[in-house]
Amino acid sequence: MAQKVVTLYTDDLTGEESAEIDTYTILVNGAGVEIDLTPDSHDKLMEALSPFLHAEGARRVRDGATGRSRRARGTAPRPVKDDDSAAVRAWAKEQGYDINDRGRVPAAVREAYEKSH
Repeated sequence: MAQKVVTLYTDDLTGEESAEIDTYTILVNGAGVEIDLTPDSHDKLMEALSPFLHAEGARRVRDGATGRSRRARGTAPRPVKDDDSAAVRAWAKEQGYDINDRGRVPAAVREAYEKSH
């Protein structure tokens, strides 16, 4: 007898099935949740959080034991506006990054772009 196992990934916000699901950890006041999101839902989350993450007095929190940032997995230090994606892609290609012409720009590429500018 043969058995086939199918794993379906769904966006926790929209319920949409997608192969492009990533899990993100969100921490607020020491309590956290993990949420599975498509790139579009992640962009909506980052857009909603952007005013708070980039407030004038906002500070990055570091883990005292390791000195590493406790930044949630998958989040860029400063999201690039959607209209800047073309500039980020052009810069990334000039720097030798393998990047798609469509879709969400990977967080590592956005972070490298921000550091270089």
